[in-house]
Amino acid sequence: MYTFLTLPIELVYRIMDYQSDFTLFYSMQNVCQRLNQILNTYHRYQTLTTLDLSAKQIRDREAQHIGYALRTNKTLAILELGRNHIGIEGIQYIADALRTNTTLTTLDLRKNIIGDQAVQHMSNALRSNTTITELYLKGNKIGHQGAQYLSDALRTNMTLTTLHLSFNEIADEGAEHLADALQANTTLTRLHLTSNQIHHKGAQHIGDALRVNNILATLYLSENYIGNKGSQHIGDALRSNTGLTKLRLDCNQIDGQGSEHIGYGLRSNTTLVTLDLRYNQISRQGAEHIADALRTNAVLITLHLHCNRIGDQGAQHIADALRTNKTLAILHLNSNQIGDEGGQHLGDALRTNTALITLDFGNNLIGDQGAQYIGGGLQTNATLTSLHLSNNQIGHQGIRHISDALRVNVTLTTLDLGSNQFGDEGAQHLADALRTNRTLNTLNIHYNEIGDQGAQYLADALKTNITLTELQLNNNKVGDQAAQHIADALRTNMTLITLYLSWNQISDQGVQYLDDALRANTTLTTLNLYWNQISSARVQNFRDTFVDRVKC
Repeated sequence: MYTFLTLPIELVYRIMDYQSDFTLFYSMQNVCQRLNQILNTYHRYQTLTTLDLSAKQIRDREAQHIGYALRTNKTLAILELGRNHIGIEGIQYIADALRTNTTLTTLDLRKNIIGDQAVQHMSNALRSNTTITELYLKGNKIGHQGAQYLSDALRTNMTLTTLHLSFNEIADEGAEHLADALQANTTLTRLHLTSNQIHHKGAQHIGDALRVNNILATLYLSENYIGNKGSQHIGDALRSNTGLTKLRLDCNQIDGQGSEHIGYGLRSNTTLVTLDLRYNQISRQGAEHIADALRTNAVLITLHLHCNRIGDQGAQHIADALRTNKTLAILHLNSNQIGDEGGQHLGDALRTNTALITLDFGNNLIGDQGAQYIGGGLQTNATLTSLHLSNNQIGHQGIRHISDALRVNVTLTTLDLGSNQFGDEGAQHLADALRTNRTLNTLNIHYNEIGDQGAQYLADALKTNITLTELQLNNNKVGDQAAQHIADALRTNMTLITLYLSWNQISDQGVQYLDDALRANTTLTTLNLYWNQISSARVQNFRDTFVDRVKC
């Protein structure tokens, strides 16, 4: 008679086939020497490199078993333990295992109940561990004391490259400890300090560190309180720093004066490619300083300025800079109270700019007049590939100008015109342009009061269009009649891959038209029909027929 410990190896393998990765790692290790030997030769265990145990209600006791498993495991590289209930004892077991483990490279402990004392155990382990490169400790309230423990480890650790410490209440004192460590550390390239109650004093210490540290490439300081004084320290550091490539300063109470300091830093900086200043108080004055920097800066590629109330005058300063700037490729200006005058300046800039590929101009006030200027710029622009104009009060007249541009523009691939209420007439203008346009592949026109007539215009255009792969028609007034026209188009269209029709007025009859079309169409892979007027029985039948292709 066999026991589990005397079963032939092949039978044990078959039992293991029915176990989860978690069971293999957590429960079957260190039971006895024979089972360890079998486990180490089992193919799934040999290839187990990633284990996601997030939100599994793991507490200290379970963490103890995980720590024991890590001591002998030789395959696991990524361990995700976020959103559990691991405290001081559990972290100590895991930290002890890290002293001898030689394979784990990524450890995610975000949103547990760690605190500063538990971080001390982890920091002690980091002094001797030579494999961990990414450590996530977001949302653990480690405070300035925990930051000090980690800083002590960073002075000697030679492998950690990514450290996430967002939402940890480290404050200025914790920022000072980390900044001191950065002056000696030679491996950390990414540091996330979002929402840590850091004020201008903490920013000063970080700025001092950036003057000598040229290893750190990514720094997140979002949602703090560095203000204008802190901006001055960061801006001064940017003048000489040659390592930082991505900097997030969003939500930091920076106004025009603070922007001036950042602008000065940008003028001489030679490495920063992404700068995020969204949700500050930059205004037109700050936009002018940033624009002045863009005239000479030759490295910045992505700039986030949304939600800064720069207005028409601020847009003018940015537009003037775009006429000569040769590197900025992605510009976010949404939600900035920019009207048709600002639209005119940016439209004029698009005529000569040769670098910009993405312009996010949504949530402004350009209206039909501003759309005319943007359309004029698109007619000669030869680089822009993505344009976002959602929620800009553009009516059918403004859409006509955008559509006229689409007839001649040969670079734009993504166009977002959502939430503009241009109705059937605007849809007709776009449909006419789609008949000849050969580059646009994504068109978003949700929330535009488009009814059956407008949808018919678009459906007719789809019969001849050969480039559009995604069409977002959700949240309109599309009914069964329009569904029939769309279905007719799908029988011949061989390019559309994704179609959004959710939140419309399509009933069972309209679904029948689409059902018939999908049986012939072989290219549409996603049809979204959520929140229409379709009976539950028809929904189930439609799902059963087309499985992964239909969402309703």
